[in-house]
Amino acid sequence: MTQPAGQPAQPETPSAPTAASSWSPRLALLVAATYFMEFLDGTALSTALPAIGSDFRVVPADVNVAMTAYLIAVAMGIPFSSWLAERFGPRRVFCSAIAVFTIASLLCAMSPNLLALTGFRALQGFGGAMMVPVGSLVVLRGTPKDQLLKATAYLVWPGLLAPVLAPLVGGAITQFLSWHWIFFVNLPLGAAAFVAALRLVPSGGADRGRRLDWAGLALTTLGVAGVVVGLELFSEGRPVEWAVPAILAGFASLAAAVVWMRRAPRPLFNFSVLHVRTFRATQTGGFVYRLTIQSVPFLLPLLFQDGFGWDPVHAGLLVAAVFVGNIGIKPATTPLIRRFGFKPVLVVAAAASAATFAACAFLSPDDPDLLIALLLLASGAFRSIGFSAYMNVQYADVSAEQLPSANAIANTLVQLAAALGVAIGALLIRAGIAFLPRGTDHAGPYRVAFAAIAVLMLVSVVDSLLLPRHAGTQVSGRGART
Repeated sequence: MTQPAGQPAQPETPSAPTAASSWSPRLALLVAATYFMEFLDGTALSTALPAIGSDFRVVPADVNVAMTAYLIAVAMGIPFSSWLAERFGPRRVFCSAIAVFTIASLLCAMSPNLLALTGFRALQGFGGAMMVPVGSLVVLRGTPKDQLLKATAYLVWPGLLAPVLAPLVGGAITQFLSWHWIFFVNLPLGAAAFVAALRLVPSGGADRGRRLDWAGLALTTLGVAGVVVGLELFSEGRPVEWAVPAILAGFASLAAAVVWMRRAPRPLFNFSVLHVRTFRATQTGGFVYRLTIQSVPFLLPLLFQDGFGWDPVHAGLLVAAVFVGNIGIKPATTPLIRRFGFKPVLVVAAAASAATFAACAFLSPDDPDLLIALLLLASGAFRSIGFSAYMNVQYADVSAEQLPSANAIANTLVQLAAALGVAIGALLIRAGIAFLPRGTDHAGPYRVAFAAIAVLMLVSVVDSLLLPRHAGTQVSGRGART
């Protein structure tokens, strides 16, 4: 899918959109819907673990292997999906991915035991790995720079809503129906998405001569798998001697992949895209930003239920304030970027997010619910602003030839950030338990975790401060007026 360094562009690869080009809101909405379906399904199952364990007569914690298999398949499949889309064309791969994801959902719902569920979840994850990156690439290729804000507005909302909605949706389905319906609901959605994709996704763009960089693919997939497995082991509380070797082996494999692909004549990824300052910033400071905001939906329910002793309904209603903040600020996000530019928006969003995380560390069960809700509302709003700004600016200065590699690298790091966010949150809680004196403050370890992620978020602030003053002006349109 990538254009090798130093090689001319393939004739069948679409050229950069011109100002006269147009983008399809319906296509962007379709891709966003598949992203939401994949993201929601990937996290909603966590609330159904006890019910699945009861049905399969296993310990609920053992069911987590099915979730881990899904995450590993997604993370490992993204690099492969890049080559598939370039080799067979984005339309064919995107439609096939929807079909695989939907059929795998049916198989998951009909699983007779945990082993079958784990295998079918891995198949479903591979479908999701092809579905989301290839779909976003189709949208980005057909969108001129000055319309990128509009197009990515559709692509951003699944990443904002799904982590907050997934526990509520999964819990409601499990309580009022059964865990099988978490998968059954994908059947009509997947069928509708497949029909829409056949009509909306343009054909063409296949390069039959595209060879696969087998060494680069093997090193990349093994590296991503090692890191994800290690982080999952950390988040599950498994022995350190299991998690650390997996993470170290994963990073060593990824380092070897980078070395190989920098020298290979036709590499899996073209790392020259990292020379683009705005893109590089979204994969460094932006990675830290995504990591920290991914940890919040994990930490908040634990703070309220385990730390404060509240019931799940009370906790869930307050956590929903984050979702309200995400949605409420969304209409203002694009005007803010156009008015002030990317750099100021990114700096303020990250700094304000860090402040809200620090404030969460000082919450107590005696604080009024309204005060807590307002704090989480503000946190959700700044989360939405920063997430949208990063999503837009990362492709602002990327050329058409670099876009496939940029898209694959970005999506791979998004998966790692999601896994690392939960793992870091769990690790910080355990650190708080280990180092705080034993007492009556059950919320103490969670306060430590929130204070730590507030400090971590400051890394994103520093990286944004180093961006050029007029970063991404072709996308924001601000440069045309100043």
